[in-house]
Amino acid sequence: MRALPGALPWSGCKPFMFDFFEHTADLGIEVQGASLEALFEEAANAFLGTILQHPEKVKPTITKSFEIHETNTELLLRDFLNQLLILFETQRLVFSAIKITLKENALLALAFGEEFEAQRHGRNHEVKAITYHGLSITKSGNGFKARFIVDI
Repeated sequence: MRALPGALPWSGCKPFMFDFFEHTADLGIEVQGASLEALFEEAANAFLGTILQHPEKVKPTITKSFEIHETNTELLLRDFLNQLLILFETQRLVFSAIKITLKENALLALAFGEEFEAQRHGRNHEVKAITYHGLSITKSGNGFKARFIVDI
């Protein structure tokens, strides 16, 4: 441990004692799609495969729709994936299929799935967030490619 040099702004306190260390707890994901809509749908599939051991066992018994607004396509992807995480964490919902419609600065999602069942679906990684770090969407020869990092 090391003490930070310099005077503290309040009297009677000891210098802070801490150190920094490197910690890697992230998972990088790359997806491809023929269109931006297909890219977002594939990103949702990748997210589902990150949190579940058996994503193929999710049945489309519940329909959920939501809308996200963002001025930047990369941030729209991040917010979309974080919305899937929020739905999993707060309502225990997982999805077998998602239909995406993109219009200007908005994403409209129609998701088909069910409530998470630990025994049937299995839990893979515990995802904390989709990060801004390394987030990109690029045009590729046959469509689009996205890269994003999941904090696990």
